[in-house]
Amino acid sequence: MKFDVPLVSGRLIKRYKRFMADVTLDACEEVVTAHCANSGSMMGLTREGIRVWLTPSDNPKRKLKYSWELLEIDGAMVGINTSRPNGLVEEALRDGRIPELAGFDNLRREVKYGKNSRIDILLEDRDLQKTYVEVKNVTLARGDMGLAEFPDAVTARGAKHLSELADMVREGHQAAMVFLVQRNDCDAVAIARDIDKAYGAAFDAALEAGVQVYALGCEISSEEIIPNRPIKLAF
Repeated sequence: MKFDVPLVSGRLIKRYKRFMADVTLDACEEVVTAHCANSGSMMGLTREGIRVWLTPSDNPKRKLKYSWELLEIDGAMVGINTSRPNGLVEEALRDGRIPELAGFDNLRREVKYGKNSRIDILLEDRDLQKTYVEVKNVTLARGDMGLAEFPDAVTARGAKHLSELADMVREGHQAAMVFLVQRNDCDAVAIARDIDKAYGAAFDAALEAGVQVYALGCEISSEEIIPNRPIKLAF
């Protein structure tokens, strides 16, 4: 996925109210407020002074001209915009980068299912076999070098999605969880059970029910994000 427009670099001042961040632009030292499309805690990623990249917009109807896309911390490039992962995983699926989920004839996004939910990606083949694919963006890394973790905050919604994936398997369909690790310094992913025990329990129940789990790593630069490598599952 190449960014549609050149990104603008700057230095983070602070993130606040969860969805807002103040940034000093490198080019002119102007302080701007950017939209932060990430509902997680972004634990360990909001250090003052780190380099960040923003997408500018010329839409006059937008309240905030910039959207926060990337950051660099301790030498790692990290993608924090949670509106990107579904498209990135779709790209990976169409390129056959998850072989176990290859061979589909139709791919749809944001399809209603379960208990008033929408599945991120629905794969269908000619025999109408359905595979429900849920995508999670992973940015947390603590302690162990190379280990990414999910979630970075309590997520009742995430646990609900796991339960609904398990329900789809029980109904005779296939279901898969794809963890998209948007860090270029991690080669394994684990569940952060100390952060959300309920999510850990829901994850275990989903595995037992037959939900498949995959993880993808990304090559990240200020020009593009490429979901191009398998990540180990450390469960």
